Amino acid sequence: MRQASDTNAAQKVCRLLRALSTPVPQRLADIAEGSGVNKATALRLLESLIGEGFVVRDEATKRYTLGDEALALGIAMQGRDHIRDRARPTLLRLAAATGDTMLLSTRSGIESVCVDREFGSYPIRANYLDLGMRRPLGVGAGSLALLAWLPDDEVDAVLPLIAPRIAKRYPRITVDLLKTEVQLARQRGYALLLDVVVDQMGGIGVPVFGSDGRPMAAISLAALTSRITPRLAQLVPLLRKAGEDLSREYAQKDAA
Repeated sequence: MRQASDTNAAQKVCRLLRALSTPVPQRLADIAEGSGVNKATALRLLESLIGEGFVVRDEATKRYTLGDEALALGIAMQGRDHIRDRARPTLLRLAAATGDTMLLSTRSGIESVCVDREFGSYPIRANYLDLGMRRPLGVGAGSLALLAWLPDDEVDAVLPLIAPRIAKRYPRITVDLLKTEVQLARQRGYALLLDVVVDQMGGIGVPVFGSDGRPMAAISLAALTSRITPRLAQLVPLLRKAGEDLSREYAQKDAA
């Protein structure tokens, strides 16, 4: 993990853009808090980003969103061999087979990012996690899968860094709970969180490993807890096979 700098202007700009990479327009205070950049500096850098077209400010609401230049960067990534493209057929198949919401998450520092989502046919949908939304590692089944299969020393380094944000926004989650859930996930071979992020909702998550053996993504199912618990024996093998198949694809690709 890179150490955040108080003097590196380029790093501060990256942190601001990262804080803005969410579908929800952000207030200056939200951006400053999410990026760790003080409000005065954040405002100055945002003005420059607005001038360059990377950020837009709604003058009526005073909220900020990413601009067209940021969109152009995303478009330029099309055609890359990205996990989102490889995993899309898997999400479609799993959503059809289970009827539930399927999510694909990747890691960004001490956060997980939702990069794809597919709804199933069940009328009550888990739609509380939008594309681009970020959570601290461990918050949510997919995010927990990304955390659980990191090396022990990296897990130990991440937990104190995410503790303040978890304490502020996720009252049912503690560092001690995450330590326990990391061990349980490793023992089971999958992450399971029920009723701790959203009441009466839960998730199952499995890692996707890169050729280096590190978790590069996670596939997770989100649904009503009452739909998950009686079907664990059916759902877990489907998700584990999906994660193993995608991990094998990357291993074979790099070995070729």
